[in-house]
Amino acid sequence: MEFIASMSEAFVKGGFWMWVILGLQLGSYAIIIERTIFLYRKSKIGQRKLVDNYEKDIRTGRLNEVKDAAQKTEEPVGQVVAAGVEAAINWGGKDEIRGKMDEVLLDTNSQYEKRTNFLAMLANVATLTGLLGTITGMIKSFTAVSTASPMEKAVLLSSGISEAMNTTAYGLIVAIPALVAFAILANRGNQLSEDLNQASLKVYNWLSYSYDPAERAVGIDAPKKPKAQTVDA
Repeated sequence: MEFIASMSEAFVKGGFWMWVILGLQLGSYAIIIERTIFLYRKSKIGQRKLVDNYEKDIRTGRLNEVKDAAQKTEEPVGQVVAAGVEAAINWGGKDEIRGKMDEVLLDTNSQYEKRTNFLAMLANVATLTGLLGTITGMIKSFTAVSTASPMEKAVLLSSGISEAMNTTAYGLIVAIPALVAFAILANRGNQLSEDLNQASLKVYNWLSYSYDPAERAVGIDAPKKPKAQTVDA
């Protein structure tokens, strides 16, 4: 109880800027909780192993089965595989297969990075707001020394110093956890993105290397170059 009482007293002495820092703290906590749930509970590393289940069917040309299985899975790599396989079924070239897969990859990778960068911004703003509170507190202190009456100087000087120290401390209290969480969540997002990119590359390679043999298997010949015409003298 004494700790809560002392924190409440420090908050009140910090003045207006303490409320601003409190808003930044609540915002950072909301982002940390949401990103932690999404990146650690809803997203899992292991997409490269998951796509190994599709290799045999892709190499043997059972693309419709691969597409159906990929669409049923809840893993993000399933949508990437389905997009690439659908392009291959429609006789799209390597560029079209790559383009369809990249389209889904960009959307998924953006989900891993969403809102994480705001933590670094909130940490910096909290630190700067604490510094701003320090400056306003020191201004109050100097004003007390220069203009106040002797009876009021001690009170105003103490109030200004309290505002300066409390806002600085509170800004750092908010900034440090936000920066730590930013580093951890950004690293997790990079791991998930790299895992998904490598898994999609494996699928693209299987589809690409099977592309030419698949054409020959169904009797589709590559366009022949026209023979050079000779002009009779």
